[in-house]
Amino acid sequence: MVSMAEGLARLEALAASPVVATLADAFAGAGFEFAVVGGPVRDAFLGRATNDLDFATDARPDDILRIVTPISTAQWDMGRDFGTIGARVRGEQVEITTYRADAYDGASRKPVVAFGESLEADLGRRDFTVNAMALRVPERRLVDPTGGVEDLLARVLRTPASPDVSFGDDPLRMLRAARFAGQLGFAVDAAALEAMARMRESLSIVSAERVQGELVRLLQSADPVLGLRILVDTELAEVFLPEVPALRLEVDEHHHHKDVYEHSLTVLRQAIDLERVRRPGAAPDLVLRLAALLHDIGKPATRKLEPGGGVSFHHHDVVGARLARKRMSALRFDTATTAAVTQLIEQHLRFFGYAEGTWTDSAVRRYVRDAGENLERLHILTRADVTTRNKRKAARLRSAYDDIERRIDELAAQEELDAIRPELDGNRIQEVLGLRPGPQVGAAYRFLLDLRLDEGVLGPDEAERRLREWWAQQG
Repeated sequence: MVSMAEGLARLEALAASPVVATLADAFAGAGFEFAVVGGPVRDAFLGRATNDLDFATDARPDDILRIVTPISTAQWDMGRDFGTIGARVRGEQVEITTYRADAYDGASRKPVVAFGESLEADLGRRDFTVNAMALRVPERRLVDPTGGVEDLLARVLRTPASPDVSFGDDPLRMLRAARFAGQLGFAVDAAALEAMARMRESLSIVSAERVQGELVRLLQSADPVLGLRILVDTELAEVFLPEVPALRLEVDEHHHHKDVYEHSLTVLRQAIDLERVRRPGAAPDLVLRLAALLHDIGKPATRKLEPGGGVSFHHHDVVGARLARKRMSALRFDTATTAAVTQLIEQHLRFFGYAEGTWTDSAVRRYVRDAGENLERLHILTRADVTTRNKRKAARLRSAYDDIERRIDELAAQEELDAIRPELDGNRIQEVLGLRPGPQVGAAYRFLLDLRLDEGVLGPDEAERRLREWWAQQG
């Protein structure tokens, strides 16, 4: 949060920017009100960069389109039925929406679109007070009818209307509370938290795609753990991601193991820290963060209390991958993201055998081959999965992973490990063995791949000789 004076100065600069000034003059010239709303105003006081420009006006959609057409290079009206017209003005993409006064049916969350007459009423129906501020232009006057500036200073998320009304209008706003907490580092107002817990089942009427969108934004935020705790504590997570609260396993007085829920949140935080160190300036890695959060969700189903007070979770990696695939499908994640996340979950335990004894070059090659394009993510996830308080054990595991990364680099330099293939392709295999396409060619290919992994580069002549020997033994 910057000082009030600096925040106002940033708003002045925003109003004077070419795109805002151009639009403000055009709407004023046509006799309509015009204001910058929501995120850009909030971010001016937070000292954050503004990425999206949203505007509100008393002009109706047809008028908006008429006004922006002469000053824009492109226009789109897919949101016309909801009062929104998009345009590209001075190289920037903007959205302009007619003041709204919607009502909702309370069952399907489908709004009965109604246009409003005042900016203040429009702001009063928004999600949180910190997003319910506007800058009137060209007058350059701050409009804050619900106390958004005060809530910014207090670093709290509060609904402009009562939480029951706000969340009743759109249950997704409950997830947005958790997301903004993670993005901004704000606390959620006690009344809002109580309503989130009480109204959590209403989230079930929201589409899986919209829920997924908020989860993704939360995981890509600065501190997703803060938002995730809110979702679990209010039991909202039970509605759309029950595998995470299920990690809070019951503690048995005779059998002790680490808190899997807290461990998973720590792994997520450590993965984010490593992500920033190893990939400075890169965009948040959704696949890595999902894998870190979900990597142990197979533990509740596989927990076994052993004699003597031990606890085991055999095959929780495989079970967890299966559970993650099912959950991500329900949330409508794309196939590639789901495949990458489940692969990391299934492979996240592979390294720990290395720490117990040195792997052969063949084992290292297989580790690289199996990880494929997710190798760097697997490096980060495996390192982040070390949460022991035993400093000696942590140092030993860190040293072991330093060693495996060193060996991977050395082998990669020698053999172009990142593109491991047999030295003979399928066509050459068919020529050497006189085969037609079919299962036998696949078996020969796998033999050569194993040979490559076990012994490294042999050269095409030696590979062909070994292939003939192998084929002769197949009978």
